Amino acid sequence: MKQTILRSYARLIARVGVNIQKGQDVNITCDLDQPKFVELLVDECYKAGARKVKVEFNYQPLAKLHFRHCSVTTLSKIEKWEIARMEHNVETLPCQIYLVSSDPDGLKGINQEKMAKVGRNRYPITKPYRDQMDNKYQWCIAAVPGAAWAKKLFPELPKGRAMEKLWEAILFTSRVTDDPLAAWEAHDKDLHQRCAYLNSLGIAELHYKGDNGTDFTVGMIPEAQFMGGGDKSLQGIFFNPNIPTEECFISPMRGKAEGIVYATKPLSYQGQLIENFSLRFENGKAVEAHAEKNEELLKKMITMDDGAGYLGECALVPVDSPISESGLLFFNTLFDENAACHLAVGRGFADTIKDYENKTLEECRALGINDSMIHVDFMIGYEGLDIDAVTRDGKNIPIFRKGHWAF
Repeated sequence: MKQTILRSYARLIARVGVNIQKGQDVNITCDLDQPKFVELLVDECYKAGARKVKVEFNYQPLAKLHFRHCSVTTLSKIEKWEIARMEHNVETLPCQIYLVSSDPDGLKGINQEKMAKVGRNRYPITKPYRDQMDNKYQWCIAAVPGAAWAKKLFPELPKGRAMEKLWEAILFTSRVTDDPLAAWEAHDKDLHQRCAYLNSLGIAELHYKGDNGTDFTVGMIPEAQFMGGGDKSLQGIFFNPNIPTEECFISPMRGKAEGIVYATKPLSYQGQLIENFSLRFENGKAVEAHAEKNEELLKKMITMDDGAGYLGECALVPVDSPISESGLLFFNTLFDENAACHLAVGRGFADTIKDYENKTLEECRALGINDSMIHVDFMIGYEGLDIDAVTRDGKNIPIFRKGHWAF
């Protein structure tokens, strides 16, 4: 891949993704797959005005070794230096960039029960720091190719060619054109206009109906609003948290969901794939889960804590999005969620509440925003899905027909 194109992508992440302001610190979390691109990204962060850029590399085989050899107690312990780092981040609010490239099956065989216990043990300690930073800092998730990920998508190709093909797909769906900054400005405008229309309807609930068996109704929070594309932090800085993104999303009312939904794409969760699954909801909570592959992992996911089985997000994405039109199943939520309508179990978004900047996090949750240690998106959209909005004044308005926008 040409260095000039990769540098344009790095510049997009730094200036449109997190939108670094002069003097801000930047933390980059990534895997070991693309060190040269990370170098480009660090350079672009400094050119955008960053004071200091810190890079933290992850490596799935090491994670598997830690979980094999360390006790739950050891893995659950949060060291003093980790507390100090979280306190520092609360104080300084660095930009956070997450570069994903990991193997979708990279944690296959890991002790699922042990991982769940460790997550539950660590969460009460890390949660207060996360809550203090919520909506105050800029963050962005973007992707680069990993060798195992590329071979998953293109198993028939040699590794080098598979990596090149995945680069092409990432750059195409991320709108890295001749002028990516202008392309993203136009894209943000379109998403904002669609959200404005949805918000004008006064939606009380959404009804999903598909010929695959999906028949599901979810209630809305009266004070909530649809959002999409870029948004402003509480510091007043505009940023784009996902590159790519195609969704108009909202956080629904905790406890207001009934019916069954069938996933239309595999879900990569904790480095393992959950395939051909469904969830049935009663009184807002997932009470039944089935999957052809990794059903136990799915059941553990929705019982991680009290909020894990409730919905945190409803997102609308047409089947003619660039990611869908690519014809690829990415086995990666960042992309696959932007190819189809999706839901998320777990934590909701406080910033979907109108005037949230003048409310506390607790007040937003009291209105119906779900809280949980997880936020996991799963895809339910396809060419056979219809969605109708029932408005607060009793009207029934089509939102999606056969997987496409109905307006």
